[in-house]
Amino acid sequence: MSESNTDRATDRPTEVTDPLLWDLSAAVADAHQPDAERVCASPSCAGAAWPCAAWDTAQVGLSAARAGSPATAAPRRPTEHQRLAPAA
Repeated sequence: MSESNTDRATDRPTEVTDPLLWDLSAAVADAHQPDAERVCASPSCAGAAWPCAAWDTAQVGLSAARAGSPATAAPRRPTEHQRLAPAA
């Protein structure tokens, strides 16, 4: 395991239920930080204003990796309309 992965594991909040998603999202967020002019410093963004789309998506992943987030919550039961709708 690389040192950066070890460091990230010690920085991971205790409420994280998906460590892999957390680690990957944190790596993307770390790579897409703003420079002095508030432009994303990642070469893959080619000068995009910060926060860039990749940083925003990483934030969604960080939220989803936490316990109780909408992405990890139990699926909602279908409404009556959805139960009565014919299958496509």
